[in-house]
Amino acid sequence: MNWFDRIVSLQFTWRDAVDVFVVAVIIYAILTLIRGTRAMQVSIGMMILGSTFFIARAFDLPALEAISREILFYLPFAVIVLFQSEIRRALARMGGNPLAAILGRRHSAIPFEEIVAACQALAAKHIGALIVLEGSQTLRAYEEAAKPIDAVVSTELLIAIFTPGGPLHDGAVLVRRDRVVAASAFLPLTSSADPKLGHGTRHRAALGLSEESDAMMIVVSEENGSIAVATDGALQENLDHDSLMGVLTRRFGAAR
Repeated sequence: MNWFDRIVSLQFTWRDAVDVFVVAVIIYAILTLIRGTRAMQVSIGMMILGSTFFIARAFDLPALEAISREILFYLPFAVIVLFQSEIRRALARMGGNPLAAILGRRHSAIPFEEIVAACQALAAKHIGALIVLEGSQTLRAYEEAAKPIDAVVSTELLIAIFTPGGPLHDGAVLVRRDRVVAASAFLPLTSSADPKLGHGTRHRAALGLSEESDAMMIVVSEENGSIAVATDGALQENLDHDSLMGVLTRRFGAAR
């Protein structure tokens, strides 16, 4: 029986369709999670490394096959070590509220203009700031360790919080929908930021939280007055009013 006859003889049921669909969704989710990150390049390298075993077996290369077999044995442990931040992010998203993420209603009330105006005013005065916009994953662990605020988001409030000399200007402000829930929150620092690029503690903290959650962090640099946004472990820098509004809209949807 040739290959064509074998394919024709296969019986494809609805269970097979569901099986293929679930696998495709999982693969798509993994690719979306690591797209544009260093994990994608590492994944390609590991796939090439793992394929050497099958190449060695196909061409009868015993030495290369033996080495490749040992590599394949330790490959799962290497995946856990190399992709620990991506694995944490994926598990956190699985534990979040997928219905809220799909509908996107919890983000529709974020007052973009108030936040952007505050960032521009702080940047013009070279006042450092770190504003965290909560996504579908809760940030209550950081909220509980911060100073409670629970006030409506406004430009004046954000400027007052980050003005030097005040009791709350250190740390980050946590924003949930249209309310400032806490201030002076301290976030985990990333180890991936390059010090040569001028990334200070605020930028490293923004990147650190973006690696562990789906929140968006807005950073105002006190050194050069620039505005940056951290999402999904990546940093977008030197944003003006229009570009910052565009990033917010793409992330959370059109503001009401």
